[in-house]
Amino acid sequence: MIRSQSFINHASQLHYLDSIIGNGDLQCVHQLRMDRRTFGLLCELLRSRGKVKADGLVTVEEQVCMFLHILSHHVKNRTISSRFFRSGETVSRYFNSVLKGVLRLQSLLLKAPEPVPENYTDGRWRWFKNCLGALDGTYIRVRVPENDKPRYRTRKGEIATNVLGVCSRDMKFIFVMPGWEGSASDSRILRDAISKPTGLRVPTGYYYLVDAGYSNAEGFLAPYRGTRYHLSEWRDGCAPQNKEEFFNMKHSSTRNVVERCFGLLKMRWAILRSPSFYPIKTQCHIITACCLLHNLIRREMSVDPLEHELLEIDNNEVQDVNNITTLEASDQWTGWRNDLADAMYNEWLGNHG
Repeated sequence: MIRSQSFINHASQLHYLDSIIGNGDLQCVHQLRMDRRTFGLLCELLRSRGKVKADGLVTVEEQVCMFLHILSHHVKNRTISSRFFRSGETVSRYFNSVLKGVLRLQSLLLKAPEPVPENYTDGRWRWFKNCLGALDGTYIRVRVPENDKPRYRTRKGEIATNVLGVCSRDMKFIFVMPGWEGSASDSRILRDAISKPTGLRVPTGYYYLVDAGYSNAEGFLAPYRGTRYHLSEWRDGCAPQNKEEFFNMKHSSTRNVVERCFGLLKMRWAILRSPSFYPIKTQCHIITACCLLHNLIRREMSVDPLEHELLEIDNNEVQDVNNITTLEASDQWTGWRNDLADAMYNEWLGNHG
């Protein structure tokens, strides 16, 4: 009788797994956020580079399927247990094993920064030569012990970690750093990121676009403060009145890529939209893993269905030499921004005069 029940459970496990990855890409994308080819590639990477191994009757594919199902739908272990006919302890063990495996893929999955070339023709990016991408912070709600809540409380009263994210022009993550408390300022987190030996590298002569919450300092191009900036302020035919406004309009439409990247990340992984019950260290590892998997999907899937949803809602590694390690404003950097704003505005006046 016990042997018969074991056979039934194993058949049910195989049936549920096959219902996800064996019945076409549509179901696979819906349940796991990636098509079958990308799922197979991820499993192979986890075997070869992530040190994830099959355990008894539990294949790597089943382990990865359980892991992705939890990230995609933020379901509890007992839900996965009932669907895959595994114990809660087994689900937890494999979740942590695959999580560690994904983190071992950082060197493969993080995007190497690529500067905007001199002859770039894209209307949004062409002014920002040598720009490596855009960065910003985002809050992701977490659960922490009671005595830690004051440090993690944001200005809106939520308990969250302030995550620094750096993304490329094609909405892939170059760098991600979760873990800072929600009460920490964006500029303080950025200072920490560029000061770490393994932190964010910004070679001299290159830069990222940042919002007005950061200083306009070498390596980080910010908009003019006290001047219209957000895209909503430029609707209804409201034309810029001077070079500062025109610069801010162009800067905003370009830097918006990081906000869209965060939006897509949270749409993709439900576990990032509400606090989970994992320890805070594990929650931060999950955030990093979600960014890495996001990059894999963006890299391997020619069509990302969630990007279309986001649009509807929104209507070569750089050498580690002479990196910027401080975040200080300078007259030279301010002058360069002024010259860039002059060139932008004068061209626009010439075309619309």
